[in-house]
Amino acid sequence: MLFLDKTPELSHTEIDIYKYVVNHLEQIQYMKIRDLADATFTSTASILRFCHKFECAGYSEFKVRLQFYIQNRQKELKSIDETILINFLHRTTESFFQNKVQEAVQLMKEKELFLFVGHGSSNILAQYGALYFSSLCGGALCLENPANYPINSIYQNISSKICVIILSVSGESEEIIEYMQHFKKNNSHIVCITNTSKSTIAHLSDICIPYYITEETFEGANITSQVPALYTIEYLARQLQKAKLSD
Repeated sequence: MLFLDKTPELSHTEIDIYKYVVNHLEQIQYMKIRDLADATFTSTASILRFCHKFECAGYSEFKVRLQFYIQNRQKELKSIDETILINFLHRTTESFFQNKVQEAVQLMKEKELFLFVGHGSSNILAQYGALYFSSLCGGALCLENPANYPINSIYQNISSKICVIILSVSGESEEIIEYMQHFKKNNSHIVCITNTSKSTIAHLSDICIPYYITEETFEGANITSQVPALYTIEYLARQLQKAKLSD
């Protein structure tokens, strides 16, 4: 993440600061700490805590390291690192992944409707997931814009038969997080497929199936591969269909 070789744990406020920084890389070097605090609707204390998360003593060091990062980052998109995907496929045979899938299957096999939710590129994957589940497991829909589908109007005896499947790379989409809270209040269960089990969406879900691959960005856009999420959707659907047939 930026000039670090790891992903630091950021609060919601720090994530907002990070998003501003990556979208204004060139401007940051000319901004004072107060300017950045005003631009992100935070405080100078929040900016300093953010800098500390990136292993910098203060804002001045952060700007120096950021400038060095900008000067040295590659302008051309790297080729896909197949070893990352191969490593993921190996891990799907291990007990951690298998146990998470079976936990999800046990929860989902009593449900009558599966609602897929995603944001950005994950929304396209959610559409595919709904189609794939419909073919193998029964009723499934994709909510392309969750804000247009108020869950509060669904009776609790119906919502309890719904399983929501959340797709998110970062696990921090504010729109989806807000929508998840409505489902939780209405006794629906949530399974998420995301890149890390430490995200907000993971914590709000009943079951999280993380795939743990290196996140990749280009010019501020998240271009992390969706192959692991796609594989997980298909594998989960097949395991669910198998479990229903054996009952």
